[in-house]
Amino acid sequence: MLSPYLQNAMREYLNLNRYHVVYRGLRRGRPSGMEVLCELNKQARLRTLDGTEQPFSGLGWDRLVPPRPLEQLWGQGSKFKSCAVVTSAGAILNSSLGREIDSHEAVLRFNAAPTEGYENDVGNKTTIRIINSQILAQPRHRFNTSSLYKGMTLVAWDPAPYSVDLPRWYRNPDYDLFNPYEERRRLHPTQPFYILHPKFIWQLWDVIQGNTQENIQPNPPSSGFIGIVLMMSLCEEVHVYEYIPSLRQTDLCHYHERYRDAACTLGAYHPLLFEKLLVQRMNSATQHDLKTKGKVTLPGFSTVNCGP
Repeated sequence: MLSPYLQNAMREYLNLNRYHVVYRGLRRGRPSGMEVLCELNKQARLRTLDGTEQPFSGLGWDRLVPPRPLEQLWGQGSKFKSCAVVTSAGAILNSSLGREIDSHEAVLRFNAAPTEGYENDVGNKTTIRIINSQILAQPRHRFNTSSLYKGMTLVAWDPAPYSVDLPRWYRNPDYDLFNPYEERRRLHPTQPFYILHPKFIWQLWDVIQGNTQENIQPNPPSSGFIGIVLMMSLCEEVHVYEYIPSLRQTDLCHYHERYRDAACTLGAYHPLLFEKLLVQRMNSATQHDLKTKGKVTLPGFSTVNCGP
């Protein structure tokens, strides 16, 4: 399914193995949607840094991070009924999905994707925004001054080594997210702001590889896949828009930019193609929804009976 260009990129990432990934788990060929759901629920539990592990405990992060865990932020044991995950894909342009997206109880968005000027297609409600470490580190995003990151829950991530060596990660992240995080927590102590634990990130990767016969890229999953699983942990039902492309599929990477690259849909750095195949297995939406809205519907983990 990948073009020669993307196949070459994938081979290069396999050879590079920047995060020193060594997968020792089992592999299944064609798991059912329920099998994937149950494995994600069991093996990839949502987890954020809580400040109790080194080196963060020695830095006083137990007092810096929000006092309430992310999964309890809206009340102990409560879940959102219906949630939207709005990808930044160019295919969402001219979709007129904004009203439907805003009808959900909670809405998750990604990185620097704006709503202003695009409300008809993407809506304007934002409950949670997932941001990669580049957003925090690169001055052009104005992370600690831009209004784009205010009035919502923020969840940041950065890939650590596969071994989840936290001291090594703290010394050498892909992009410096730790200093901007500390600064924002002190500037806006009441805004819920979390950093995903790298163990959660790599457990997601393990599930993707364990349900794929091919060797996938030894790089972390995409923000899209991370966000989907995060919302499955917080919601009873999750509606994901333009992660699996509709008939509007395009090489336009993001609806708010003019950059074009097929890798944004099928993946080069991230194992996007393999993530999307698993999500399609879990999807309960109709083919009509998929083709016209680019929408898949997934159950929240709290609604799935996986047995003991």
